[in-house]
Amino acid sequence: MSQFDIAIVGAGMVGASLACGLIDAGFKVALIESGELNPSQNWPLGQVDARVSALSLASENLLKNLNVWPVLANMARFQAYSAMHVWDACGTGRLHFTAAEQHLPYLGHIVENCTITSALHQTLAHKQYQLFEHSEIVDLTSQEISPRRLSFASGEQISASIVVGADGANSKIRQLAGLPTREWDYPHHALVTRVKVTKAHENTAWQRFTEDGILAFLPLSTAAEESPDNHYCSIVWSRPKAQAEAMQQLSENDFCHALSQAFEGQLGAVIETDQRHVIPLRQRHAKRYVQAGLVLVGDAAHTIHPLAGQGVNLGFLDVSALVETLKQAQQQGHDISSLKVLENYQSLRRGDNLRMMSLMESFSRLFGNQHPMLSLLRNTGMNWVQRLSPIKQHLAQQAMGVGVHLPPLSQAPQPIKNTL
Repeated sequence: MSQFDIAIVGAGMVGASLACGLIDAGFKVALIESGELNPSQNWPLGQVDARVSALSLASENLLKNLNVWPVLANMARFQAYSAMHVWDACGTGRLHFTAAEQHLPYLGHIVENCTITSALHQTLAHKQYQLFEHSEIVDLTSQEISPRRLSFASGEQISASIVVGADGANSKIRQLAGLPTREWDYPHHALVTRVKVTKAHENTAWQRFTEDGILAFLPLSTAAEESPDNHYCSIVWSRPKAQAEAMQQLSENDFCHALSQAFEGQLGAVIETDQRHVIPLRQRHAKRYVQAGLVLVGDAAHTIHPLAGQGVNLGFLDVSALVETLKQAQQQGHDISSLKVLENYQSLRRGDNLRMMSLMESFSRLFGNQHPMLSLLRNTGMNWVQRLSPIKQHLAQQAMGVGVHLPPLSQAPQPIKNTL
């Protein structure tokens, strides 16, 4: 039976980035994926991932420190955005953030999830680790047994000092470990797709709060474009389930017309759309992230409303904190699988994740209530924040992943010193 320091279950964005960081730190790593990895950087013309992430500067720093960012940049499938414009459809409240206000070249990047995953897997291809593809986990030994042992549907078994659940919102590892969650469904589903508009997106992320949901237009650049003319956006439209599904079934012309109206023609008319997908929205948070010899990261530990695209950024911060925690424990001669060591990681991340989840939930509830008095207070508050630079700057820095304490992997890379 093969033995490892760390077995990571789930090879998506969070799992693959964690593998990169732990391999670089000198750990013997197994990466387990129930499906098949596809590190291809060549997509058929017109193929676009409907799911995108708004990578913060902290996430960019992580990918740079893992040497993944140059691979991502070479694929030319990401879009920097330098402004964010938010407004309330039920009033006059508006917020506008710019990179210039933060003395930065941009606020972040909008990137297809498949592009990020591909860049990570291309980077992993040059590292030493054990990959298990098409490997379904069916059993996990209890925390009383060290090292932990994983059993595959094929009958194969491996053992590891630490098993990491990076296997998404419906984590099998979380279920096998018996780690409880607090969760509930949102009344909305998210309709996502890529669209083409008549006006250039101005490198701006646009978000409109409507009476029945939230509509975001995120600037997008993909290799599938006929020309890089800044007229493509990824949309996320949060609506009640029945309305989202009805929109999904409309003809392309009718959908484009309805979307143009809902967005108040902010970017002109919507003239093209890709296939539309409707995704249920669910809030979920594990009451504990750790056991002896076991850790949860990313969506396996927490899922939040996609209001500000913070999901993957929280996952990347989990990665940074876990890598730093295990490196320090190893350097100090501690047992990396001990509950005490792993609780250090939990204490670093649980509070921050809860704060962000609470903030997103508060926004969702605030803008989901159309009571006239609350609408007045909401719009007054937005305009008040817009005029108060310190508060607006603090909100922007939280969303961008700057101006707060960050684990080393999420800090800006340090320039190489000339020792000559």
